[in-house]
Formats: sequence, structure tokens, C-alpha cells
Amino acid sequence: MVSRRMVLGAGFGGLALISAGGVWRVTRMPQSAFAPWNLDSPPPDDIRLDAFRHAILAPNPHNLQPWLIRLVGDDAAEISCDLARRLPATDPFDRQTTIGFGTFLETARIAASERGYAMETELFADGDAQPRFDERPVARVKFVRTEGAERDHLFSAITRRRSNREVYDLSRKVRDIQLETITLDGGAFSADPEFVERLRKQIVAAIDIELMTEAPYQESVDLMRIGHRQIDASPDGISLSGPMIEAGIVTGQINREQLADTSSQAFSFGREQMRETYGSVPALIWITTPGNRRADQIEAGRQYVRANLQATILGLAMHPMSQSLQEYEEVAGPYRAVHKLLGATGDERVQMLARVGYGPPIGPSPRWPLNSHMA
Repeated sequence: MVSRRMVLGAGFGGLALISAGGVWRVTRMPQSAFAPWNLDSPPPDDIRLDAFRHAILAPNPHNLQPWLIRLVGDDAAEISCDLARRLPATDPFDRQTTIGFGTFLETARIAASERGYAMETELFADGDAQPRFDERPVARVKFVRTEGAERDHLFSAITRRRSNREVYDLSRKVRDIQLETITLDGGAFSADPEFVERLRKQIVAAIDIELMTEAPYQESVDLMRIGHRQIDASPDGISLSGPMIEAGIVTGQINREQLADTSSQAFSFGREQMRETYGSVPALIWITTPGNRRADQIEAGRQYVRANLQATILGLAMHPMSQSLQEYEEVAGPYRAVHKLLGATGDERVQMLARVGYGPPIGPSPRWPLNSHMA
């Protein structure tokens, strides 16, 4: 999100230089990258494939989609981590990656229930990988046909769920009853303007640190997919698309090297745009766990995706604001401040922090197809 905002200035300039004959180039959008979101075709007979084609739409850090799936027998599967799809600079202990496995597993479970199946899950059966993931499976799951199984009302929101990174409408108040509904399955909330502002200051401070710290920022730059061609070729990471982006590419004003230059005009423009976006915080929800074990992180992911799906049903936008919860050295100040503000003591760990409000309609994030996740 920050990176996309950063290139808008260059895009505006490039758009003005495009001739009428080049308009088709700058208005092209990714095509195949969004295909996994279209689930209108008849579902596969194998319940596992049906559950997992929904699960790959789950939110995950930097949209890296690190899930590897190995089918076992006729009714089971083993889920592990693609070790090349992690964030060593901003997520040095794979905590956020683990949360992404929690969102994946819960989305799969919801989808299975729609077909009358329970999904039995065994976490880290071969050991709890610390301090980072290894080749051992994150989960083993088994799908069991269950007569009279209760469907999950959140299923209808899976293909409509978004992580909305746009400016939210501060004139529209988010009501406490809406926030209570969003956090029914776990989490806390606040729409108190004074409290939200205190948190927002720490959130923005953490984002500034990330932008100005070489390794975390370069990690994001390396994961940028710039323009429709790159996004279709690699439908993961941070996607930068739209007419202004395409115009900047055509005119040579946007490329990876320029985006990495923190002294550039585009960077300065984007930093201000980022402040506007992260300044639009009508309300916040957060998820705190009693400890920071892998199981706690999986549970945080389960709670978060349910909150995101419930917000979708209520017509609310949601956007994770994780920079102040990260564990690299430079961000330790905001990390401590946010935990103190949110009342986390002892071994308690704030796993997720997200803003909630009313944002403009947006499209989905790119996704790799299901077959690319099959081991």
C-alpha cells in the first residue's frame, strides 16, 4: 500500500505524456492474476480441493501466499510453508507468516462446512519450529463428512473479502455494535477518537521507521509487481497497477531502482500520501493472545480472518496495520508503546491491529492458482 502511493506522483507526470494512441497501454489491467477469485464454476468433487481453492484467497502478509499443500490418501492433507516465501527483514521470527496459516486454515474450514464436512486439524505434529519455520508441516488436516453439519454464515463473504488500503471516510462513524459483531470470535476494539489518535501516532511512527530502514524497505521494493505484465507473471507480493502506474512505466518514470531511492520526489510524495491514508482511522480492532507460541499465532489468524469476513458482511472496510507489531530492532519503540496502550502485560502478545471504516470499493489482490500450491 505504501509503495503504491509512493509512485502516484510519477504516474501523474507520466500520464500527461501519453499520446492518444498509447492510452490502451496505460489502461490495461492484470487478467490471469485475479482468476482464482472466480469460483462460479462447479466445485471439484474432492472436498479438499474445494476447501483449498477458497483458502488461497485468505489474507496473508505481503500477499506472499506461502502455503504448500500435499494431499494424503483420500481425505487428508499436509500443509507446510514454502520457505522462500517469508519476510526475514520485517518478520524475522515468521510470526506474521504463521498468522497467515491461521487465516488459510480457518477459511478452508469454513468452505468445508458449506459442503457438510468438518475439518479436523492437528497443528505442528512433528514439532513447533522455532525461531523460524523449517520443512516440518504446519498442520495435518482431515475432512470428515458430518451429517447435519452447521454451515458457517461467513462463507458467503470469502470471495468478497478485501484488505482495503484506501483512505477511509472519517465522516461516517463506525458504531460500537458493528465492532462488537466483528470481534465476536475474538479481539477488542475502540472507536474513541482520543484513544485511536494515540495509537495512530505510533502506527505512523512505525511506518516511517520501516520506510527509512534499509532492509525492511528494500524487502518491500523487491516484492513489488509493477504493472499488469509483472502482476500476471507473478501474482503475489505488492501489486502496483492502474493507469498512472502504467503511464509511469511507459514513460520510464517508474521502475524498481527509482522506487528504492528514498531521496526521490516520488518517495516524498508517497510518504505524504501514506500519512493521509493512515490518518484515516475511524476505529481500530486488535487481537491479543496470552502467549506467543505458534498455536497462539494460528489462533490470531483464525480470529482475524473471521473479523475481516464479518466486516465484509457489514459493508465495512478493514486494513491490517502491522508495522508497529513487528520485531526487528529499529521498531522496538512503537512496539512497546502499542503493547502498553493496548494493555498487553507479561507474556501477552498483540498479534494483529487493524483499522475499520468505510472505504471506496476496491478489487481483489492477485493470487497464484491452486495448482501452484500443490506439493
